[in-house]
Amino acid sequence: MASAELQGKYQKLAQEYSKLRAQNQVLKKGVVDEQANSAALKEQLKMKDQSLRKLQQEMDSLTFRNLQLAKRVELLQDELALSEPRGKKNKKSGESSSQLSQEQKSVFDEDLQKKIEENERLHIQFFEADEQHKHVEAELRSRLATLETEAAQHQAVVDGLTRKYMETIEKLQNDKAKLEVKSQTLEKEAKECRLRTEECQLQLKNLHEDLSGRLEESLSIINEKVPFNDTKYSQYNALNVPLHNRRHQLKMRDIAGQALAFVQDLVTALLNFHTYTEQRIQIFPVDSAIDTISPLNQKFSQYLHENASYVRPLEEGMLHLFESITEDTVTVLETTVKLKTFSEHLTSYICFLRKILPYQLKSLEEECESSLCTSALRARNLELSQDMKKMTAVFEKLQTYIALLALPSTEPDGLLRTNYSSVLTNVGAALHGFHDVMKDISKHYSQKATIEHELPTATQKLVTTNDCILSSVVALTNGAGKIASFFSNNLDYFIASLSYGPKAASGFISPLSAECMLQYKKKAATYMKSLRKVQQSLEKISKLEQEKEHWMLEAQLAKIKLEKENQRIADKLKSTSSGQLVGLAQENAAVSNAAGQDEATAKAVSEPIQSTSLVPDVESREDLIKNHYMARIVELTSQLQLADSKSVHFYAECRALSKRLALAEKSKEALTEEMKLASQNISRLQDELTTTKRSYEDQLSMMSDHLCSMNETLSKQREEIDTLKMSSKGNSKKNKSR
Repeated sequence: MASAELQGKYQKLAQEYSKLRAQNQVLKKGVVDEQANSAALKEQLKMKDQSLRKLQQEMDSLTFRNLQLAKRVELLQDELALSEPRGKKNKKSGESSSQLSQEQKSVFDEDLQKKIEENERLHIQFFEADEQHKHVEAELRSRLATLETEAAQHQAVVDGLTRKYMETIEKLQNDKAKLEVKSQTLEKEAKECRLRTEECQLQLKNLHEDLSGRLEESLSIINEKVPFNDTKYSQYNALNVPLHNRRHQLKMRDIAGQALAFVQDLVTALLNFHTYTEQRIQIFPVDSAIDTISPLNQKFSQYLHENASYVRPLEEGMLHLFESITEDTVTVLETTVKLKTFSEHLTSYICFLRKILPYQLKSLEEECESSLCTSALRARNLELSQDMKKMTAVFEKLQTYIALLALPSTEPDGLLRTNYSSVLTNVGAALHGFHDVMKDISKHYSQKATIEHELPTATQKLVTTNDCILSSVVALTNGAGKIASFFSNNLDYFIASLSYGPKAASGFISPLSAECMLQYKKKAATYMKSLRKVQQSLEKISKLEQEKEHWMLEAQLAKIKLEKENQRIADKLKSTSSGQLVGLAQENAAVSNAAGQDEATAKAVSEPIQSTSLVPDVESREDLIKNHYMARIVELTSQLQLADSKSVHFYAECRALSKRLALAEKSKEALTEEMKLASQNISRLQDELTTTKRSYEDQLSMMSDHLCSMNETLSKQREEIDTLKMSSKGNSKKNKSR
């Protein structure tokens, strides 16, 4: 899972990297274009600067020349002013001086006229240069504004890219930290797995040593005692009785009870739906109490009247299926024979739906052709006709999958065991489809009922019938939703419970083998009960044997006491008289009789002791010893039989342990392979992480350098623009001053 997540993250990072790379190419192209534009603008600025410098030089020369001319004009005016009073004083001078002054005046006038023309021409040139300067300044200002906007846009793009790159860097750093944490956790898990594997290896070694010794003993017992092994053949192995899972059976019965309740609700809703539909046909669009309804609706009403004979068997079939699931059975698809009956009842109900569907559609068409039917009501009727078709199709789909589920209990070749889970999944999907169709029917029928209730010809009987049909449709919708959610919630349990059957085999070979297995299960149950009774009787016998030995020992002690008493009496007889001897003999006889009564009450097997003999009987003692040893032999044989049965049971346990050992070894191999793959994935991911980290660092450094260069170029362009602004402002001020 961790490798899949990492691969997904790296794919996302690769996609983002490709997007950023494409954006970087576009930005590079834009930057190159801007550099070219800035270079062209620099050239234009240089040309304009040169032209401005030339114009400024010309202006400077013109101003200097103008100043010279102004000074000269002033001098000439001063001379003229001086010459005028002299002329007034010297009016009477000679003709030569007057002619000279007139010639000078004419020369001055011509020179002044030339200077005036030249000054006018210079003013025109200055005005043209000023207008051209203003025009160039306006162009440069507009160009500067566009460049500033473009620079702002580029700066915004650069800021967005830097922000995005910083976010990607932070994201990559977070991913790196997460990956490091995951790698550390994986390393810890790997260490724990290594420790567990070592512990498992030690346990396996101990188990192997223990089981090898037990296996040798068991194999010797099997070779001597077991003549037939039925686990080699699947046909015979399918007849083995599986382990009884009472919890599984109780849960299956509980689930079947819930399904029975849901089916009963559905059956009630279906009965109400068909019955109220029949009542509605009798009153709309033509009331049968006033006028005769159409032959189509009469036939449709006749068919709907038979709905109980098709709907009721569904409840009965589900009830029989529920009753067949008991605590003592084994509930799988091969043993649920009653599911076939429920499938047949469902098939008959689908035949009923197919039979009434054309009449239902024609009846809705007749309602649409009626004069009372509006356009909205006609649209609802068309939607209901489509919904009825969908409802029949959903029931057919559901019946198909239920019939497939009923095949393993009748025809084992009709459905493969590998397809059980897919069929159950499709049943759940069909139930959800049935719920969706019922929701559409409920929606469209409620709209249809509201439209019909607004008609002026709507009677109370029609309103009541529509409400009843709508309530039955709502009940059907709720029941379909409940059974769909119920089946979806228990789908995993249904799929998991399919493996409940004979072990070490693919399952039951045929329904006959499943039936035989159930018979064997009953026989095994009775056999276990009889074994329990035998065990109880054996325990009672062993207790009685122990009591017998106890009382036999008590009897032997009593005999020994009797012998001692007889010996003591015999010694006394030698020294006493005959009368005393007789009395002692009677007393001794009474004691022997009391001992015999004690032996009888103790239920010991011994012969009566003759009270008249004073010496103990040897034959009776041998019989007692013989009986005692015979009883011991019988007890030992019974213990030997118990030991044989326990050895068989121990062999079964050994076989199960050997299988578990094989499974443990396989799981160990799988775990080692998974550990190898995990370590390889960790190393590969670490390498990929380092490479991606390096590549991203290189790319980020390149991008940062590129951004720095772009910022430098933009700053240079801004400085040049500022200088141009300053120069243009200075020129404008100079021109204004001039």
